[in-house]
Amino acid sequence: MQLQQKTITTPECKNVALVAHDNMKSALIDWAEKHKDKLIKHNLLATGTTGNLMQKQLKVPVQSLISGPLGGDQQLGGLIAEGKIDVLIFFWDPFEPMPHDPDIKALLRVAAVWNIPIACSVASANFLVSSPLFKSKFERQIPDYDTYLQERL
Repeated sequence: MQLQQKTITTPECKNVALVAHDNMKSALIDWAEKHKDKLIKHNLLATGTTGNLMQKQLKVPVQSLISGPLGGDQQLGGLIAEGKIDVLIFFWDPFEPMPHDPDIKALLRVAAVWNIPIACSVASANFLVSSPLFKSKFERQIPDYDTYLQERL
């Protein structure tokens, strides 16, 4: 049986998750400083170290989760599955193997399952925040989990 979909409306003020591998943190912070005026209109969340650095550098509130390797990626994935994250900006390094690679793949998978916009590089992040949808409501399809559960009973 195929999982049914339903349409939801993502609000104007979004919950934006910011994540970066260690050697990509400076790129994310530089990018965020350039787009600070767009980002501050949203609720910002980040995994541990990234969140603390972002808050310190940008001087804006950023809700910090725990560090990625300690479970922050999984914590973020849980928030995505609960519908509490609307956008994921994740500057990851494709050349650097990470000990928590399975967590990273799981995070990207859950973001795709729940159909949230994902940016993994400066170029894709620029496109994402330049879209008119970044500052407005938009509709998206997500799994209809309630119907799925009802059909299973």
